[in-house]
Amino acid sequence: MGRAEGQHAARGPRAGDRTLAAARQRRRRALVVVLAAVAGAAVMVAVAVLALTRGGTGGGRVVVDYHGPLAPAVRQPDGSVAMAMPGVDSPVLELYEDFQCPACLALEVRQGATIKQLAAEGRAKVVYRPFQLFQQEPLMSNSRRAANAAACAPADRWVRYHDRIYSHQPDEGDVGFTNRQLVAWAGEVGVGGAEFARCVGRYERITTVDQATAHAGKAGVSATPFLTVDGRRVTGDALGSADGLRKAVGKAAKGAPGSRPPARTGAGQGHAAPGGGGEAALRPVP
Repeated sequence: MGRAEGQHAARGPRAGDRTLAAARQRRRRALVVVLAAVAGAAVMVAVAVLALTRGGTGGGRVVVDYHGPLAPAVRQPDGSVAMAMPGVDSPVLELYEDFQCPACLALEVRQGATIKQLAAEGRAKVVYRPFQLFQQEPLMSNSRRAANAAACAPADRWVRYHDRIYSHQPDEGDVGFTNRQLVAWAGEVGVGGAEFARCVGRYERITTVDQATAHAGKAGVSATPFLTVDGRRVTGDALGSADGLRKAVGKAAKGAPGSRPPARTGAGQGHAAPGGGGEAALRPVP
């Protein structure tokens, strides 16, 4: 091989190396741009979620941004609150919840508006069943005070009050839902008067709360959030998306098999429910 050929062969690999290096540099720049875009989108999502959960007035969260009509609500003999259009008695969408439970609050943020719409559209009868989930303090007394106050509220203002209580859910480990706060928040949705304040302050509906807790245990509620359609627990997409919940209700309306029966194991499903319901001590907080 001549000198010229040798020089050309020697230059060839170096030129190839430069070409590969340039290509790698272009890929790195493209990756940086993509990652920056993803990071920016993540920040936007985080800001949106923060605005949703912390953007309320008076220090509360905006739990459900729903401004549509509400179906009429009535208090049932067992203390639960049923919301349905006249003549609608099925399918029955039941929500077992604890106002102190963060997983229940998260469900309200995701599905609260859809639940209200399903009732207002006449597609389901919605039954709210607040109960006491927690057994340790201060969570237990927070839970019981909130549930007692909700049981004191009139049915026609109950759903709005329900959302207002959730909007002020205290952090786990903090004392919250004081009686003074619960009375003040009720006034913001048109619930007030000496009779209501007395009911809250004297825990006049705490027996209803204990009965609701016992009912939850008998119904197989082992963790929260716990949502059923015609007595069958719904999980997965029905808890996570509006379309999933609408499909579950639609299947029940058609009589098609859908969700599975209640299970008594609560692993991985949010907060575990108390073992046997029943009464528990209430720590007085004004």
